[in-house]
Amino acid sequence: MEMTIKWLRKRSKHQEPNDCAGKSRPLRVLIVAPSLDLTGGQAVQAARLVEHLSDEPSLSVSFLPINPRWPSFLHKLQRIKYLRTIMTSLLYCATLLVRVRSCDIVHVFSASYLSFVLAPTPAIIIAKLYRKKVVLNYRSGEAEDHLQRWNRTAIPTIQLADVVAVPSGYLVDVFARFGLRARSIFNFVEVTRFPFRERRQLRPIFLSNRNLEALYNVGCILRAFAIIQRWYSDAQLIIAGDGTQRLQLESLSRELRLRNVRFIGYVAPEKMPEHYDAADIYLNGSDIDNMPGSIIEAYCSGLPVVTTNAGGIPYILSDGNTGLMVQCGDYEGMAASAISLLEDDSRAAKIIRQAHQECQKYAWASVREEWLSLYHEIAHGNTTALRTSRSDSRASPTPRTA
Repeated sequence: MEMTIKWLRKRSKHQEPNDCAGKSRPLRVLIVAPSLDLTGGQAVQAARLVEHLSDEPSLSVSFLPINPRWPSFLHKLQRIKYLRTIMTSLLYCATLLVRVRSCDIVHVFSASYLSFVLAPTPAIIIAKLYRKKVVLNYRSGEAEDHLQRWNRTAIPTIQLADVVAVPSGYLVDVFARFGLRARSIFNFVEVTRFPFRERRQLRPIFLSNRNLEALYNVGCILRAFAIIQRWYSDAQLIIAGDGTQRLQLESLSRELRLRNVRFIGYVAPEKMPEHYDAADIYLNGSDIDNMPGSIIEAYCSGLPVVTTNAGGIPYILSDGNTGLMVQCGDYEGMAASAISLLEDDSRAAKIIRQAHQECQKYAWASVREEWLSLYHEIAHGNTTALRTSRSDSRASPTPRTA
């Protein structure tokens, strides 16, 4: 693997100018990412990006899923765990070999650990074999641990990309600690799909919208809600999302003797606005995170946010200004913060107003030009600026109040 990476890095230095720099036709961009068949923020962001970039006359955008659907006659084999992984990987790589040849730029979404090996790594290697430009769009909140543990393979592979794009200043800082330069372009939210509802007096109706996995620590929210219910017996909690911890979390809810808790399972992105509208406070208990789009969606919808300070969250939420923030795992602090919002309407209204003002930073109009500039500059071989970390407000956390 290391010899292959060294050879590809040497080859990429002598890469010939790509004919995509010409003005005679649109740039052909292939976006490689999870499809909406897989739940999670990557799939949602990829779908949004493909939808909007397809309207750009200077681009010709196509999509290649890392989780291709199998032919119907092979569906029974998908039930076999390891065979499913092997066959999906083979089908994915075969599709890459066919599709990458006809594009100019390969835009690869990336998570961490084994997912990094199975999805972005083949796309990067095949793109370099075809001498195509590569945008590595790294999005995992586990980046620091990934780069530390897998440094002998992950870092050389990342260095093959022409530019690394990340959705937050937090990841810019993480990559810099490993000698890697990254460009921050925010995740964007379809702000018009999340109608703002003014909440003059908050009701004790809470929403959580994260996958039910260990890193998102929904258990912290359940424990906080147990305290809240001692103060507000009619309090309600809506838990949207699914994952490997669902049975464990449902069991914890029973152990805590919680009332009015609804696990509603996976919710399609287009259905989420109605659930934000039904609630009055958004809770997030993650231990590891990057830039959760659900917090921005709460901003848009008029829900004040109470969250832990995991990963990149302090880069998008200012404690006491656009939300309330507690230490990871501090369910007592989360409960106290939520109760303080219920008891102080003027404070809640101020936070809601200031958070809603932040929304335009995450609208498509704000990030559109950044993606277009990135593609056209990389196509012309002008990656010096793109490889430089930005010095604006995205590169540091938003200030916290005392």
